[in-house]
Amino acid sequence: FPQPFSVPEIEAHVVEVEVHGHRFTFEAGKLARLADGAAVLKAGDTHVLATAVSSRHADVGRDFLPLQVEYRERSAAVGRIPTTFNKREGAPKDREVLVARAVDRAVRPLF
Repeated sequence: FPQPFSVPEIEAHVVEVEVHGHRFTFEAGKLARLADGAAVLKAGDTHVLATAVSSRHADVGRDFLPLQVEYRERSAAVGRIPTTFNKREGAPKDREVLVARAVDRAVRPLF
């Protein structure tokens, strides 16, 4: 039988850094390959995926950066399955909104 659709194996770029006794691992090129840039930060059992997408053409008349920060905690990732009817993509919780705003306010002046 013919083999089903297969995705070519792509080598990820991995950088490991130790800061004050804590080991951090950065991986790029393995996840979110449709994004213009993506990296995974691993610190212990915590994994954070950061992605960036940009337009191919510059908008000359625009005088601001349309930056969007989205923060989601996935309880299913640690084995806690929500019992509500809307199990998948519910509205963001108050904590998620506050963390996204805090990150946005810290990052926005850098641009």
